[in-house]
Amino acid sequence: MDRPNIPGQIGYLTLNSEGAVLCSGGDLENDEKTAVVLQSLIGLAHSRLDHKAFDQDFKRLSVVFDDHAYVVCLSNRKVHIVKRQLRAAE
Repeated sequence: MDRPNIPGQIGYLTLNSEGAVLCSGGDLENDEKTAVVLQSLIGLAHSRLDHKAFDQDFKRLSVVFDDHAYVVCLSNRKVHIVKRQLRAAE
């Protein structure tokens, strides 16, 4: 499966709708712990969002740290997670 080249990508996970890892690579190779944590965050976001404020459920979630971020996208009943390196603040 060809994966698009995302600038700063240092790892990726693809999960099915139940949270099982379908494919992975880089820093997230076989990282089931991160998959479980991010799947839990998705569930929490779904249960806590005020659906009256949105026309549809969210499609993207970002978890940002000082030096990296996890970008989570929902598409085709799959969860796509990319770990991206962030530029250090100067």
